Amino acid sequence: MKQTIRFKSFPTAILLVIFGWLISAQCTSLAHAQSAQPNIIIIMPDDAGYGDYASLGSPIIHTPMVDAFKEESLLFTQFHVSPKCSPTRAALMSGRHEFKNGVTHTVFERERLSLETVTISQMLQEAGYATGIFGKWHLGDEAPYRPENRGFDEVYIHAGGGIGQTFPGSCGDAPGNSNINPALWHNGIWEKKIGYSTDLFFEQALQWMNEKREKNEPFFTYLPLNAAHGPYIVPEKYYQHYLGLPGVDEETAKFYGMLENVDTNFGELLLKLEDWGISDNTLVIFMGSDNGGTKGVPIFNAGMREGKGSPYQGGTRVPMFVRWPKGGILPNTETDALTAHIDIFPTLAEVAGAKLPTNTQNQLDGISLVPLLKNPESAWEDRTLVHHFGNWAQGKASESKYRRSAIQNSRFTLVNNTELYDLKADRGENKNVISEHPEVVAELRAIYELWWMEVQPLLINEDKIGPKINPMKELYWKQFGGEPDEELLNRMDPNNAVKMSQEIAERNEKNWANKAKKE
Repeated sequence: MKQTIRFKSFPTAILLVIFGWLISAQCTSLAHAQSAQPNIIIIMPDDAGYGDYASLGSPIIHTPMVDAFKEESLLFTQFHVSPKCSPTRAALMSGRHEFKNGVTHTVFERERLSLETVTISQMLQEAGYATGIFGKWHLGDEAPYRPENRGFDEVYIHAGGGIGQTFPGSCGDAPGNSNINPALWHNGIWEKKIGYSTDLFFEQALQWMNEKREKNEPFFTYLPLNAAHGPYIVPEKYYQHYLGLPGVDEETAKFYGMLENVDTNFGELLLKLEDWGISDNTLVIFMGSDNGGTKGVPIFNAGMREGKGSPYQGGTRVPMFVRWPKGGILPNTETDALTAHIDIFPTLAEVAGAKLPTNTQNQLDGISLVPLLKNPESAWEDRTLVHHFGNWAQGKASESKYRRSAIQNSRFTLVNNTELYDLKADRGENKNVISEHPEVVAELRAIYELWWMEVQPLLINEDKIGPKINPMKELYWKQFGGEPDEELLNRMDPNNAVKMSQEIAERNEKNWANKAKKE
């Protein structure tokens, strides 16, 4: 009887062993596949320009870490972002033009990323990544729009568009906030910190990445920094040596100092990746800025025209450095393929092995850069990019079709529907050749017309009315006590949004007119 039982149970035992081995092998294979996914880091300073890095020609700034990183990376020399900050962040997060996400401004509810938009962080979460943001979000301060509800596991940010800013409606930071000893929003609560904001963002990112590394979890670290956006506040050791240099006033010195501090922190991050032994399989993307240059433009602008807020090349062209040794990226290489922030989403999806549902695939305007990562000289089909400043006064969208706009391909750019420049022959956009290339003008106008019609139904934030109190200030007062005075209440009043948006638009027009006279 016992022999019979043993005889019958023996194959069962074998099957159980085999089944267990198969399950173990499958788990091992899955763990290997997950560990093979590269970690992903994106660092993006604010308000820098193509000309604000020493290795790209700046005669003033010290950026030794970025300069060394350039020698290890693939540099995209014809990479474009949007003319201002919220729009770039919206396009980067979504893989499509910012207007299609409802983002046409930086304030007045028009900075809020459409809740229908699938974000990079949501996509990477689905692909098995831990996701963290450290710095400046600027895509909505009301609860549904905040990064903790848009795919980020770890959130460590300031609110609004700049530290300490206040605008009518929802966009505004903690009251009285500063770059030094700031209050930062950390996973659903305000924390009062000691230190300098950029240092704090990098320190928290490193701590979080180390935790994920120890658990063998692939991570996506997004460091969209507030530096070197105003207010220009930075420890003296970073800017004193710039004072007195040709063309450098105190604000410009502090601007350079803020970028030098970013450079120092970036170098420390790269050293940690080496120390942890994960540098080879970490895809590091350093995007030079979220828009064209600002304080550094009068000193050196890499031969480009204008800067932040402009549809000319100086307003949208920034450098992007990409390093990923295990991914086959060759060091010290360049590509002049026409590329943009909208290409990051599909690139990371391919790198992460993400399976995109149909609605996400249909969302994308961008093209995966993986072929260029493998071979910078890969064939790259010509394309068109649309740059539009937006920022029109409330209710003036239809009148702003061509206002501060451009549509470009790899050779020509049509600016404001009245100026055509041959970028191959005239990088500085000095000679209007619109009368010499009627067929090019007709083609670009036709494409722009279709694009404008396509985005109109998606401008969902144009008539939104914000809350009476900035939501992040309200949460701060709820946590620490206090309340707004009459002056602050008036500044936050959404009824002032229309008037203020008109003032901003008029001020921009005046500034542009003055620039045009000087030119």
